[in-house]
Amino acid sequence: MRIEACTPADIDDWARMRAALWPEEDAERLHRDCDALLSRCEDRVAFIAREEALPLGFAEASLRRDYVNGCETSPVGFLEGIYVEPGWRRCGVARGLVEAVKRWTLAQGCSELASDAFLDNQASHAMHSALGFEETERVVYFRQVLR
Repeated sequence: MRIEACTPADIDDWARMRAALWPEEDAERLHRDCDALLSRCEDRVAFIAREEALPLGFAEASLRRDYVNGCETSPVGFLEGIYVEPGWRRCGVARGLVEAVKRWTLAQGCSELASDAFLDNQASHAMHSALGFEETERVVYFRQVLR
């Protein structure tokens, strides 16, 4: 397995996996966002895992300078999204992707890596725990539409 920073040559595979991770989002917008992410590489990164030419998964991370729940420093590396193709789960792909994100985060001068998951996404909670993340807090967001 090879893990490398995404390049323009990876966009089609990367965008397809983004659409699998975030199916409620517009697939065309997710594809366009890949270009935008690559052009802002100073504070964002994406990695793709491959076996030969076969895409296995991806991870995206950013530097967050605002408050990040449960963290004590700023900026903080933030795992924005991670996806592994179903047939490659539990094979070390996510671990390899997170290790790449950790190396990038450390190279940016950060001492913390954070992430989040929806409250009911037990599979994501288990993955984060298996990869060394610790739960820091649970938050429920509210809003009120003003007219």
